Amino acid sequence: MTAPTFTPRVFSGIKPSGGLTLGNYLGAIKRWVDMQSEMESIYCVVDLHAITVWQDPAELKNGTREIAAGMLASGIDPAKSILFNQSQVPEHAQLAWIFNCVARLGWMNRMTQFKDKAGSNAEKASLGLYAYPSLMAADILLYHATHVPVGEDQKQHVELTRDIASKFNHDFKRDFFPITEPVIDGPATRVMNLRDGSKKMSKSGESDMERINMLDDADTIAKKFKKAKTDPAPLPETVDGLKDRAEARNLVEIYAALSDTTPEAVIADYPGAGWGTFKPALADLAVSKLAPISDEMKRLLNDPAEIDRTLAAGAQKARAIAAPVLDETYDIVGLLRG
Repeated sequence: MTAPTFTPRVFSGIKPSGGLTLGNYLGAIKRWVDMQSEMESIYCVVDLHAITVWQDPAELKNGTREIAAGMLASGIDPAKSILFNQSQVPEHAQLAWIFNCVARLGWMNRMTQFKDKAGSNAEKASLGLYAYPSLMAADILLYHATHVPVGEDQKQHVELTRDIASKFNHDFKRDFFPITEPVIDGPATRVMNLRDGSKKMSKSGESDMERINMLDDADTIAKKFKKAKTDPAPLPETVDGLKDRAEARNLVEIYAALSDTTPEAVIADYPGAGWGTFKPALADLAVSKLAPISDEMKRLLNDPAEIDRTLAAGAQKARAIAAPVLDETYDIVGLLRG
């Protein structure tokens, strides 16, 4: 039997827990903007994932709008891509239950993010936090997505998605779900803390100075980069000299990502430069790229009804793809419907 040919399609999403940071932008959204011109693209605010831990209901709604505003302000075009929030497409949760019955406990026990997030209180963690990788698989496979742009820390979940698709196809003797490919490329796919280069930039960090928030104004962006932690040595003559210099490497990679170039090209432009030269240049670059996004986000957030309409319209488009996939999944599994 000839294997099916799947339409190239990308899916990815962001949780609305806390505000958007530069890490979200460079590690995800900026790449999504580029990919929407390369293949059919579906992007999602994954609010069902957010509630695996407690969320204040009002803050969850506002956070969902903020993520959507950030995606729109960054260049996600609803005329080119499908943009929606996950809970408006119930097929995600319905397919996730099917996948809960396909995935094996041994697979779930290997998921390192549950161990990291639950920590020593694993017995008190929600079942949703434990099982959410199967919902992530449903998010992806509900649209027969062939590509998923992810950070290195999410690659394991895409591998689980591939395992679930393979087992489903094998068990039911149908090549129904694609074996999705993770897309991990480019500089600054993992943006680090501006005060500690060994830690990922996080929305929940202790100090606001350790991250760039996508709602920061121009002055704040510049101040944070100029005060970012570095080491005493100047930039090296070659990129190899950044080894074991976490803060220096992070700033060079951020510059490369913002300027659509490579760390090698940045070092070639600033060989041996001191931080008094490089950090102001990085600050100016960041302000030129990020301040317009911040301004547009604020404009959009002043009209939440328009954001809601955009997400609802995207959900309708998403369901047009998702519902037939779920229907056929139910038929394959043997679930009786009227």
